[in-house]
Amino acid sequence: MRSRFWRNWDFPIRIYYDRQKDKNETTMSEDDSSHRKQGLVQRWLQQLGNWLQGEMQTREQLQEVLREAQKKNLIDADGLAMIEGVMQVSEMPVREVMVPRSQMKVIERDADARELLETVIDSAHSRFPVVGESKDEVIGILLAKDLLPQLAQCNDELHFNIRDLLRPAVIIPESKRLNVLLKEFRASRNHMAIVVDEYGGVAGLVTIEDVLEQIVGEIEDEHDVEEDSYIYEHPNMITVKAITPIETFNEYFHTNYSDEEFDTIGGLVTRTLGHLPKRGEQLQMDGIHFRVLGASSRRVHLLEVIKTDEKKTAEAPAEAQA
Repeated sequence: MRSRFWRNWDFPIRIYYDRQKDKNETTMSEDDSSHRKQGLVQRWLQQLGNWLQGEMQTREQLQEVLREAQKKNLIDADGLAMIEGVMQVSEMPVREVMVPRSQMKVIERDADARELLETVIDSAHSRFPVVGESKDEVIGILLAKDLLPQLAQCNDELHFNIRDLLRPAVIIPESKRLNVLLKEFRASRNHMAIVVDEYGGVAGLVTIEDVLEQIVGEIEDEHDVEEDSYIYEHPNMITVKAITPIETFNEYFHTNYSDEEFDTIGGLVTRTLGHLPKRGEQLQMDGIHFRVLGASSRRVHLLEVIKTDEKKTAEAPAEAQA
Protein backbone atom coordinates (compact mmCIF):
# COMPACT_ATOMS: atom_id res chain seq x y z
CA MET A 1 0.00 0.00 0.00
CA ARG A 2 1.33 3.42 -0.92
CA SER A 3 1.97 5.86 1.89
CA ARG A 4 0.02 9.04 2.45
CA PHE A 5 3.18 10.93 1.58
CA TRP A 6 3.14 9.67 -2.01
CA ARG A 7 -0.61 10.05 -2.43
CA ASN A 8 -0.14 13.75 -1.71
CA TRP A 9 3.10 14.51 -3.52
CA ASP A 10 3.85 12.27 -6.48
CA PHE A 11 1.79 14.47 -8.84
CA PRO A 12 4.45 17.12 -9.61
CA ILE A 13 7.14 14.46 -10.00
CA ARG A 14 4.95 12.49 -12.41
CA ILE A 15 4.38 15.62 -14.48
CA TYR A 16 8.12 16.08 -14.78
CA TYR A 17 8.59 12.39 -15.54
CA ASP A 18 5.97 12.38 -18.32
CA ARG A 19 7.34 15.51 -19.95
CA GLN A 20 10.90 14.20 -19.93
CA LYS A 21 9.78 10.85 -21.27
CA ASP A 22 7.86 12.45 -24.15
CA LYS A 23 10.78 14.73 -24.89
CA ASN A 24 13.27 11.87 -24.95
CA GLU A 25 11.03 9.69 -27.13
CA THR A 26 10.50 12.40 -29.76
CA THR A 27 13.99 13.98 -29.79
CA MET A 28 16.79 11.79 -31.16
CA SER A 29 20.37 12.98 -31.54
CA GLU A 30 22.96 11.50 -33.88
CA ASP A 31 25.73 12.27 -31.44
CA ASP A 32 26.82 9.26 -29.35
CA SER A 33 27.27 11.27 -26.18
CA SER A 34 23.75 12.58 -26.56
CA HIS A 35 22.45 9.00 -26.86
CA ARG A 36 24.33 8.00 -23.73
CA LYS A 37 22.92 10.94 -21.80
CA GLN A 38 19.44 10.17 -23.05
CA GLY A 39 19.78 6.60 -21.85
CA LEU A 40 21.01 7.81 -18.47
CA VAL A 41 18.01 10.14 -18.14
CA GLN A 42 15.61 7.37 -19.07
CA ARG A 43 17.16 4.97 -16.57
CA TRP A 44 17.03 7.56 -13.80
CA LEU A 45 13.41 8.46 -14.57
CA GLN A 46 12.49 4.77 -14.66
CA GLN A 47 14.19 4.30 -11.29
CA LEU A 48 12.33 7.30 -9.90
CA GLY A 49 9.08 5.89 -11.24
CA ASN A 50 9.77 2.60 -9.47
CA TRP A 51 10.51 4.41 -6.23
CA LEU A 52 7.22 6.26 -6.54
CA GLN A 53 5.45 2.92 -6.41
CA GLY A 54 6.35 2.49 -2.77
CA GLU A 55 10.03 1.78 -2.19
CA MET A 56 10.73 5.33 -0.98
CA GLN A 57 9.15 6.15 2.37
CA THR A 58 10.31 9.62 3.42
CA ARG A 59 10.51 13.13 2.01
CA GLU A 60 14.22 13.25 2.80
CA GLN A 61 14.87 10.23 0.57
CA LEU A 62 13.09 11.91 -2.32
CA GLN A 63 15.01 15.15 -1.85
CA GLU A 64 18.28 13.25 -1.83
CA VAL A 65 17.42 11.56 -5.12
CA LEU A 66 16.37 14.84 -6.72
CA ARG A 67 19.52 16.66 -5.62
CA GLU A 68 21.66 13.83 -6.92
CA ALA A 69 19.85 14.09 -10.24
CA GLN A 70 20.55 17.82 -10.35
CA LYS A 71 24.25 17.22 -9.71
CA LYS A 72 24.28 14.89 -12.73
CA ASN A 73 22.49 17.56 -14.83
CA LEU A 74 19.44 15.36 -15.28
CA ILE A 75 17.28 18.23 -14.04
CA ASP A 76 18.32 21.85 -13.85
CA ALA A 77 18.54 23.99 -10.72
CA ASP A 78 15.28 25.80 -11.48
CA GLY A 79 13.42 22.54 -11.88
CA LEU A 80 14.80 21.23 -8.60
CA ALA A 81 13.84 24.45 -6.81
CA MET A 82 10.28 24.25 -8.14
CA ILE A 83 9.82 20.61 -7.13
CA GLU A 84 11.17 21.36 -3.64
CA GLY A 85 8.89 24.40 -3.47
CA VAL A 86 5.85 22.25 -4.27
CA MET A 87 6.85 19.89 -1.47
CA GLN A 88 7.41 22.71 1.03
CA VAL A 89 3.99 24.32 0.66
CA SER A 90 2.40 21.28 2.27
CA GLU A 91 4.22 22.05 5.52
CA MET A 92 4.34 25.87 5.45
CA PRO A 93 1.68 27.87 7.32
CA VAL A 94 0.29 31.13 5.99
CA ARG A 95 1.96 33.16 8.75
CA GLU A 96 5.36 32.55 7.13
CA VAL A 97 4.50 34.24 3.82
CA MET A 98 1.77 36.75 4.67
CA VAL A 99 2.12 40.51 4.42
CA PRO A 100 2.26 41.68 8.07
CA ARG A 101 -0.53 43.87 9.42
CA SER A 102 1.82 46.87 9.62
CA GLN A 103 2.53 46.58 5.86
CA MET A 104 -1.06 46.22 4.70
CA LYS A 105 -2.26 48.87 2.27
CA VAL A 106 -5.87 49.46 3.26
CA ILE A 107 -8.66 51.87 2.34
CA GLU A 108 -10.81 53.39 5.06
CA ARG A 109 -14.53 52.89 4.75
CA ASP A 110 -15.23 56.61 5.09
CA ALA A 111 -12.50 57.82 2.71
CA ASP A 112 -13.78 60.14 0.00
CA ALA A 113 -13.38 59.24 -3.66
CA ARG A 114 -10.26 61.35 -4.22
CA GLU A 115 -8.42 59.90 -1.18
CA LEU A 116 -9.38 56.43 -2.33
CA LEU A 117 -7.99 56.98 -5.82
CA GLU A 118 -4.75 58.44 -4.44
CA THR A 119 -4.22 55.28 -2.37
CA VAL A 120 -4.88 53.03 -5.37
CA ILE A 121 -2.55 54.99 -7.65
CA ASP A 122 0.29 55.39 -5.14
CA SER A 123 0.38 51.72 -4.11
CA ALA A 124 -0.18 50.28 -7.62
CA HIS A 125 -1.91 47.24 -6.09
CA SER A 126 -4.97 45.62 -7.63
CA ARG A 127 -6.81 44.62 -4.41
CA PHE A 128 -7.34 46.47 -1.15
CA PRO A 129 -8.91 45.53 2.18
CA VAL A 130 -11.49 48.12 3.19
CA VAL A 131 -11.59 48.71 6.94
CA GLY A 132 -13.82 50.46 9.46
CA GLU A 133 -12.55 51.90 12.73
CA SER A 134 -9.34 49.83 12.63
CA LYS A 135 -7.57 47.15 10.61
CA ASP A 136 -9.32 44.53 12.74
CA GLU A 137 -12.63 45.55 11.14
CA VAL A 138 -12.32 44.39 7.53
CA ILE A 139 -15.66 44.95 5.81
CA GLY A 140 -14.71 43.81 2.32
CA ILE A 141 -12.20 43.79 -0.54
CA LEU A 142 -12.06 46.49 -3.23
CA LEU A 143 -10.73 45.58 -6.66
CA ALA A 144 -9.11 48.42 -8.56
CA LYS A 145 -10.77 47.30 -11.78
CA ASP A 146 -14.20 47.77 -10.19
CA LEU A 147 -13.45 51.49 -9.95
CA LEU A 148 -13.10 51.95 -13.71
CA PRO A 149 -16.83 51.92 -14.57
CA GLN A 150 -17.43 54.43 -11.77
CA LEU A 151 -14.73 56.75 -13.10
CA ALA A 152 -16.15 56.52 -16.60
CA GLN A 153 -19.52 57.72 -15.30
CA CYS A 154 -18.08 60.64 -13.33
CA ASN A 155 -18.14 64.08 -14.90
CA ASP A 156 -16.46 66.94 -13.04
CA GLU A 157 -16.96 65.50 -9.56
CA LEU A 158 -15.90 62.15 -8.21
CA HIS A 159 -18.70 60.60 -6.22
CA PHE A 160 -19.66 56.99 -5.58
CA ASN A 161 -20.49 54.73 -2.64
CA ILE A 162 -17.57 52.45 -1.87
CA ARG A 163 -19.88 49.91 -0.18
CA ASP A 164 -21.51 49.21 -3.54
CA LEU A 165 -18.16 48.06 -4.95
CA LEU A 166 -16.99 45.76 -2.17
CA ARG A 167 -16.55 42.02 -2.52
CA PRO A 168 -16.68 39.65 0.48
CA ALA A 169 -13.42 39.23 2.38
CA VAL A 170 -12.08 35.70 2.80
CA ILE A 171 -10.91 35.17 6.40
CA ILE A 172 -8.39 32.43 7.19
CA PRO A 173 -6.34 31.43 10.27
CA GLU A 174 -2.60 32.05 10.19
CA SER A 175 -2.02 28.32 10.74
CA LYS A 176 -3.63 27.27 7.43
CA ARG A 177 -1.26 25.35 5.16
CA LEU A 178 -0.33 26.92 1.85
CA ASN A 179 -1.27 23.91 -0.27
CA VAL A 180 -4.79 23.98 1.20
CA LEU A 181 -5.05 27.73 0.65
CA LEU A 182 -3.91 27.40 -2.97
CA LYS A 183 -6.67 24.87 -3.65
CA GLU A 184 -9.21 27.22 -2.06
CA PHE A 185 -7.96 30.16 -4.12
CA ARG A 186 -8.35 28.14 -7.32
CA ALA A 187 -11.79 26.84 -6.39
CA SER A 188 -13.21 30.21 -5.28
CA ARG A 189 -11.29 32.33 -7.82
CA ASN A 190 -10.26 34.66 -5.00
CA HIS A 191 -6.73 36.07 -5.04
CA MET A 192 -6.55 37.57 -1.55
CA ALA A 193 -7.36 36.43 1.99
CA ILE A 194 -7.27 38.22 5.34
CA VAL A 195 -5.22 36.35 7.95
CA VAL A 196 -6.34 36.39 11.59
CA ASP A 197 -4.55 35.26 14.72
CA GLU A 198 -5.85 32.99 17.47
CA TYR A 199 -7.64 35.92 19.13
CA GLY A 200 -9.49 36.95 15.99
CA GLY A 201 -7.38 40.05 15.31
CA VAL A 202 -6.06 40.76 11.84
CA ALA A 203 -2.46 39.54 11.57
CA GLY A 204 -1.93 40.33 7.88
CA LEU A 205 -3.02 39.36 4.40
CA VAL A 206 -1.92 36.83 1.81
CA THR A 207 -2.36 36.70 -1.95
CA ILE A 208 -2.15 33.92 -4.48
CA GLU A 209 1.09 35.50 -5.68
CA ASP A 210 2.62 35.03 -2.22
CA VAL A 211 1.81 31.33 -2.41
CA LEU A 212 3.06 30.82 -5.96
CA GLU A 213 6.34 32.56 -5.15
CA GLN A 214 7.14 29.73 -2.75
CA ILE A 215 7.12 27.39 -5.77
CA VAL A 216 8.48 29.41 -8.68
CA GLY A 217 10.48 32.08 -6.84
CA GLU A 218 10.05 35.84 -6.76
CA ILE A 219 7.42 37.19 -9.16
CA GLU A 220 8.14 40.79 -10.04
CA ASP A 221 6.15 43.23 -12.14
CA GLU A 222 6.85 46.74 -13.36
CA HIS A 223 5.71 48.20 -10.02
CA ASP A 224 7.57 45.96 -7.62
CA VAL A 225 10.97 47.34 -6.75
CA GLU A 226 12.35 50.79 -7.37
CA GLU A 227 15.66 51.64 -5.76
CA ASP A 228 14.06 54.19 -3.41
CA SER A 229 11.44 51.70 -2.20
CA TYR A 230 13.81 49.28 -0.47
CA ILE A 231 13.48 51.28 2.76
CA TYR A 232 10.15 52.58 4.00
CA GLU A 233 9.52 54.92 6.90
CA HIS A 234 6.34 54.30 8.91
CA PRO A 235 5.06 56.57 11.67
CA ASN A 236 6.59 54.36 14.37
CA MET A 237 9.18 52.20 12.61
CA ILE A 238 11.44 51.75 9.60
CA THR A 239 11.09 48.62 7.50
CA VAL A 240 13.73 47.34 5.09
CA LYS A 241 13.32 44.74 2.37
CA ALA A 242 15.80 41.90 2.78
CA ILE A 243 16.87 42.34 -0.86
CA THR A 244 18.13 45.86 -0.09
CA PRO A 245 21.74 46.18 -1.34
CA ILE A 246 24.17 46.63 1.55
CA GLU A 247 25.54 49.74 -0.15
CA THR A 248 22.06 51.30 -0.14
CA PHE A 249 21.55 50.30 3.51
CA ASN A 250 24.89 51.86 4.51
CA GLU A 251 24.05 55.12 2.80
CA TYR A 252 20.68 55.40 4.50
CA PHE A 253 21.66 54.36 8.04
CA HIS A 254 25.26 55.67 7.93
CA THR A 255 26.66 52.21 8.66
CA ASN A 256 29.74 50.51 7.30
CA TYR A 257 28.72 46.89 6.68
CA SER A 258 30.92 45.02 4.22
CA ASP A 259 29.41 43.83 0.93
CA GLU A 260 32.35 41.65 -0.07
CA GLU A 261 30.70 38.38 0.99
CA PHE A 262 27.00 39.28 0.65
CA ASP A 263 25.19 41.73 -1.61
CA THR A 264 22.00 42.21 0.43
CA ILE A 265 21.19 43.09 4.02
CA GLY A 266 19.08 39.93 4.29
CA GLY A 267 22.10 37.79 3.43
CA LEU A 268 24.22 39.61 6.01
CA VAL A 269 21.62 39.13 8.76
CA THR A 270 21.24 35.44 7.91
CA ARG A 271 25.02 34.89 7.96
CA THR A 272 25.40 36.71 11.30
CA LEU A 273 22.64 34.67 12.94
CA GLY A 274 24.16 31.47 11.58
CA HIS A 275 20.85 30.07 10.33
CA LEU A 276 17.82 31.05 8.25
CA PRO A 277 15.84 33.21 10.70
CA LYS A 278 12.18 32.88 11.48
CA ARG A 279 9.65 35.64 11.87
CA GLY A 280 10.17 37.50 15.16
CA GLU A 281 13.89 36.73 15.60
CA GLN A 282 16.05 39.70 16.59
CA LEU A 283 19.67 40.68 16.15
CA GLN A 284 21.90 43.48 17.46
CA MET A 285 24.74 44.34 15.08
CA ASP A 286 27.07 47.36 15.21
CA GLY A 287 24.58 49.85 16.60
CA ILE A 288 21.58 48.55 14.62
CA HIS A 289 18.71 46.45 16.02
CA PHE A 290 17.11 44.09 13.47
CA ARG A 291 13.81 42.24 13.88
CA VAL A 292 12.54 39.81 11.24
CA LEU A 293 9.02 40.77 10.16
CA GLY A 294 8.67 38.36 7.27
CA ALA A 295 10.46 35.15 6.33
CA SER A 296 9.81 31.88 4.57
CA SER A 297 11.57 28.54 4.72
CA ARG A 298 13.95 29.68 2.00
CA ARG A 299 14.75 33.35 2.66
CA VAL A 300 14.13 36.49 4.68
CA HIS A 301 11.66 38.97 3.19
CA LEU A 302 11.29 41.97 5.49
CA LEU A 303 13.17 43.50 8.44
CA GLU A 304 12.38 46.13 11.03
CA VAL A 305 15.41 48.34 11.73
CA ILE A 306 16.05 50.56 14.76
CA LYS A 307 19.25 52.41 15.57
CA THR A 308 20.35 51.41 19.06
CA ASP A 309 20.72 54.99 20.28
CA GLU A 310 17.21 55.81 19.02
CA LYS A 311 15.83 52.74 20.81
CA LYS A 312 17.45 53.83 24.09
CA THR A 313 16.09 57.35 23.66
CA ALA A 314 12.59 55.99 23.15
CA GLU A 315 12.83 53.78 26.25
CA ALA A 316 14.31 56.48 28.49
CA PRO A 317 11.04 58.35 29.23
CA ALA A 318 9.32 55.10 30.17
CA GLU A 319 12.13 54.23 32.59
CA ALA A 320 11.99 57.73 34.08
CA GLN A 321 8.25 57.41 34.70
CA ALA A 322 8.76 54.04 36.37
